[in-house]
Amino acid sequence: MTLAQERTLATKVRADFPILHQDIHGKPLVYFDNAATSQKPLAVLNALEDYYKRYNSNVHRGVHTLSGLATDAYEGARDKVQRFVNAAQREEIIYTRNASEAINLVAYAWGMNTLQPGDEIILTVMEHHSNLIPWQLVAQKTGAVLKFVRLTETEEFDFEHYQSLLSDKTRLVSVVHVSNTLGCINPVTDITAAAHRVGAKVLIDACQSVPHMPIDVQAMDCDWLVASGHKMCAPTGIGFLYGKKEVLRAMPPFLGGGEMIADVFLDHATYADIPHKFEAGTPAIAEAIALGAAVDYLSAIGMDKIHAYEADLTAYLFQRLAELPEVRTYGPQPDVRGEGHAALAAFTTGAVHPHDLSTILDQAGIAIRAGHHCTQPLHREVKAQSTARASLYFYNTKEEIDTFIASLKEAIEFFGSVFG
Repeated sequence: MTLAQERTLATKVRADFPILHQDIHGKPLVYFDNAATSQKPLAVLNALEDYYKRYNSNVHRGVHTLSGLATDAYEGARDKVQRFVNAAQREEIIYTRNASEAINLVAYAWGMNTLQPGDEIILTVMEHHSNLIPWQLVAQKTGAVLKFVRLTETEEFDFEHYQSLLSDKTRLVSVVHVSNTLGCINPVTDITAAAHRVGAKVLIDACQSVPHMPIDVQAMDCDWLVASGHKMCAPTGIGFLYGKKEVLRAMPPFLGGGEMIADVFLDHATYADIPHKFEAGTPAIAEAIALGAAVDYLSAIGMDKIHAYEADLTAYLFQRLAELPEVRTYGPQPDVRGEGHAALAAFTTGAVHPHDLSTILDQAGIAIRAGHHCTQPLHREVKAQSTARASLYFYNTKEEIDTFIASLKEAIEFFGSVFG
C-alpha cells in the first residue's frame, strides 16, 4: 500500500466516525483501545436511528407492515453475516448478545449434555476469560478434564504441545483465533484438522479476527465460531454464533420462551428449527439490523484492504516502540510487512505501572488499555501483573502512532525523573 493510498483510505474512513473528531482534555482524540471496542460509523448509527424512527416493531409476530419491514431487515442482517464469514447456510448464524453468550450457549446446550467424566477439553493459556470460565463450570458439573496448550519461547501457540495433548479422550478444542494480549494469530485451520482426526469438536473465539481479516468458516472447518458485534463497528448487545447445521440441530435449546417454540402445550412443547431455536424472546432487533449495516460498511471497504492497511500500521507501531529501550512487548514480533501479528501491542515499561501510564496518556488525549485484559492466567504465564495495550483499527493512522510514541516517551521520562 503506497503512502498516497494509505492517506486516501484513512481520510475517507475517518470522516465516517464522529467520535474521532472530538477533543479529550483539550487534545485531539487518539483512540487506541479498539481491542476492547471499536468506534461506530455513521452508517451504523443511522441504521439504529432509522429503525426506531421509521419501522420500530417486533419481528416474526405481526402481519402488519411495520413488523414486516422489521423482520425483513432483521433477517436480512443474518444473510449479511452469513456471507461475511462464508457460512454454508443462513440458518447457521445465531444471534446472541455477545461472544460470551455464544460460548455459554455451546457450553450449556452441547457441553452439559454431551461431556462425561474423564472427557477432555483442550484450551490454551492465552484464552480470554469468556472462553475459560464457561468450560471450568462445565468441567465441574460433568467431570470433564481441562487441558491447556502452553506458549512457545516466542509466546505463541505451541502446536507441538497441542498435538501431544490430543487423544481419543479429547471431545472439544476451544481456542482463540487472535490473542487480545499477545497479538499472535493461531493456526486455527491446522488446529481444527488435528482435532477432527481424533473425533473432537472445535470452537473458535474470533472476536479479534472477524473485525480485522477475511474469515471463511467453511475453509476453517470449525464446528462453532463466535464473534462480538461491538468490536466490528456494530453496537454493543449483539454478537453471533456460527455453527455447522447438523451440530446445531443436534443441540437442545439453551433458553426457553417465545420465538424458540413450534407448538406449546401445558405439559410440553416442541421447538422451532434453527436458528430460532436458540433465539428465545424478543431479540435485539435494532442492534442486529445495525450489525448488518456494520457488515455492509466493512465489506464495502474490503476485509483484504483492512488487513493490509492494519499490517502496515502494525509494522510501524512495533518499529516505533523498538526505539524505546524501556518498552517490553509481549507476543511474537511482526515481520517487516507487519504480518504474523495483530494490530495491537501489549507492553510494559519497566517500573511504571500500566495504570499510571494509561492515566498520563489519557491527559494527552490518548486512549489505551491497562490491566490484565481478561487474561489473568496468561499474565501469570508471562510473569506480568498487568500490561498496557495499544490496539489499532483501520481508521487509525501513522501520525497517531507518532503522537502516541511521543507521549509515551514523555511519560516514561516523567516517571523516571520522579522515581528514578
